[in-house]
Amino acid sequence: MTLSLVEKNILVTGVSRPMGIGAAITKTLAKAGANVITHGYSNYDKEQQYKDTAAHFPSTLANKLAEEGHCVTALESSDLSLKDVPEQVIAEAASKFGYLDGLVLNHAYSVCMSLEEWTAEHIDAHMNINIRASMLMIKAFAKQKPQNRNSAITLFTSGQYLGPMTREIAYAVSKDAIIGLCKQAAIALAPQNIRVNCINPGATDTGYCEGEAYETVEKMFPRGRWGTPEDAAKLVHFLHSDYADWITGEVIASEGGFRRDIMLD
Repeated sequence: MTLSLVEKNILVTGVSRPMGIGAAITKTLAKAGANVITHGYSNYDKEQQYKDTAAHFPSTLANKLAEEGHCVTALESSDLSLKDVPEQVIAEAASKFGYLDGLVLNHAYSVCMSLEEWTAEHIDAHMNINIRASMLMIKAFAKQKPQNRNSAITLFTSGQYLGPMTREIAYAVSKDAIIGLCKQAAIALAPQNIRVNCINPGATDTGYCEGEAYETVEKMFPRGRWGTPEDAAKLVHFLHSDYADWITGEVIASEGGFRRDIMLD
């Protein structure tokens, strides 16, 4: 048994900005020896006005890691809400090394909106990107996987199953569906030696929160700090290693003992 990911070809989605979880996952898996392929959609970051939005970041990250002796390939930015794109991304990623034996579905669409403001477009955006795209990518991944490879899929949920998220219900509903997808796909894909697990990384400091709100959330962690992208990345690394060979269908909360009982929603 080993934590080495040498000779594993892993696609990571949601890689588009320096402070994101996807960037941390990419670095961690690459440094563990994996051949990593990344996918992201930079237009979304621009729309959300993230402070670390950077043009051509995936290529920049891949080049930097290559200079350090690691193997990372960045795919062109594309919109997973379009019905044909998810399977196209899997096909393109698989072509880089002949096949994929790891899939990390880290991408997410999340826009805060009160119940009174909901629109069909707002709801559809969350369902199409967070759920439909993930389902189509899992289907395509399973189809291309060589029979003799043990493979792993990691999904990302949120904390909605542990407490309310009333300012972002469409997102919360889509992430609850991801839990269902994990549990169903884990059983369906077990005969193909594909493990499927789901991570709840908790409140993670990716640059989206500042000021008083940041300090309020910080106090809800017993250790007095936010979760970091690297915290989530370490768990992804473990789940794609040989040490996690007997773990499937699980929802794993990695959120530092986050105290919802003192949270004001």
